[in-house]
Amino acid sequence: MKLKNEKTDPSPSRPGDNGDEAMSNHSANRHFAEVLETRLQRRAVLQGSLGLAVTGMFGMFLPGCGRSENGNDGIDDLNMLQLGDKAVGRQPAPQLLGFQAIPVSDKDTLVVPEGYRTQVIASWGEPITGSFPAYSLDNSGADQADQIGMHHDGLHYFPIEGNGPYQGSSEDGLLVMNHEYVEPRFLHSSAAGQLLDSENVPVKPNGMRDADEVLKELNAHGVSVVRIAKGSDGRWSLRADPRNRRITGLTPMEISGPLRGSDFVKTRYSPTGTMTRGTLNNCAHGVTPWNTYLAAEENWAGYFINRDQDADQNPLLPREHSRYGVRNNNQTSRYLWDQADSGADEFVRFDASSTGKNATKDYRNEPNCFGWIVEINPFNPKSIPIKRTALGRFAHEGVVFAVPQEGQPIVCYSGDDARNEYIYKFVSAQPYYKASAGGHLLDSGTLFVAKFNDDGSGEWLPLVFGYGPLVPGAKEQPIPKPTNIAQQWLSIDSIYLNFSANWKSSNFQCHES
Repeated sequence: MKLKNEKTDPSPSRPGDNGDEAMSNHSANRHFAEVLETRLQRRAVLQGSLGLAVTGMFGMFLPGCGRSENGNDGIDDLNMLQLGDKAVGRQPAPQLLGFQAIPVSDKDTLVVPEGYRTQVIASWGEPITGSFPAYSLDNSGADQADQIGMHHDGLHYFPIEGNGPYQGSSEDGLLVMNHEYVEPRFLHSSAAGQLLDSENVPVKPNGMRDADEVLKELNAHGVSVVRIAKGSDGRWSLRADPRNRRITGLTPMEISGPLRGSDFVKTRYSPTGTMTRGTLNNCAHGVTPWNTYLAAEENWAGYFINRDQDADQNPLLPREHSRYGVRNNNQTSRYLWDQADSGADEFVRFDASSTGKNATKDYRNEPNCFGWIVEINPFNPKSIPIKRTALGRFAHEGVVFAVPQEGQPIVCYSGDDARNEYIYKFVSAQPYYKASAGGHLLDSGTLFVAKFNDDGSGEWLPLVFGYGPLVPGAKEQPIPKPTNIAQQWLSIDSIYLNFSANWKSSNFQCHES
């Protein structure tokens, strides 16, 4: 079996992004660096003003949502964001932890200061559920579905009592962690000796992928939920528990929020546009005030390919594909999952070409089912993960909640981890009450994008159709769309983050309790 990307491989070119999406924001908007350079002198930046600016950006100067003086539910009450020293104030130097610094070393090992120790707790391939298959390089794709996934990223420890994300035992709990991507070189015996490249995959002489290897890669993605506990000797270990669970690139998931039932997510798998399969490339995460886990789908676009082309054989992708970096007919998908030799439906869906008479006969809309925040209840292994589309579709790095206030809307912040993208704030339409709080609060509200000004101030601009530049004179887009909507219509300065939403204002209002 030869390896994809060998010099003799005659297949179409690959972007060579090694798991990171190619930049897809080509607008002429100013980059945040230019705004910052205008605001701060180089000496001030070196003295720490940049750190204060970033602190201020996420602090109290980025407000939640309350009723403004003009009574329009806060849409125009976009309080100014001060980024300079005057607004934030000089802060005292933080106290150091007091450990002995470690010497510089080129040893291939983990070095910690004196008095500290390390322990591997939950490694890739460790069985946690099902038939508990022991790790082996020759594990099947089905085996991997019962084992911890690959390349851990965002993770959170939930105390076992389940009363709150930060309340309860610090020695017994559920560890929930993302598995962002796979390294085929370590995943398959057929890839032994392969060059280090996270996109190199073993292919058959006919250019197809072995279906079970594709299955293994899909099951190595996703999220793991596993109980861990600290023993009397101070060592941690995994514990058997009915809540131990794997969520993978194949797990059935519900689509919730404004996108639910839209024509943009109707597929052969879900003609009603209410379900999809799997979560991919989960980077960082979030934790809700009601004790659930949020997995953030980041560099997901490259998993898909759309071979649609015009009469001149040029790529012909809809904006909801091209703006995010879905691969075209001159490229190949990241892991060639669409080339699995079994032709099974769970693999075919990574080919987003228009092959059927309508969207319910093919998977042209499959990429639209990705790029979301996924809510998972770690304490209920039978619960179905939910993609919360009101939080926007982009390359999510993570999501952070402001401290909830009884009777007030929920406020959370998120950002796009692709280059030249944006920072967002979501404000729920419904108020938060601890006794009844739940994921429904994330299904309706207003999504704002941050705009930064040269004078150190900033604004939260609501992405609501019918407000500001998003007026009836422009073509209405009823579901979350690419970031160039915000770029072209709102003239947002680029920063290392993104947004995408343009719902009807009837779906997105900010209410005062």
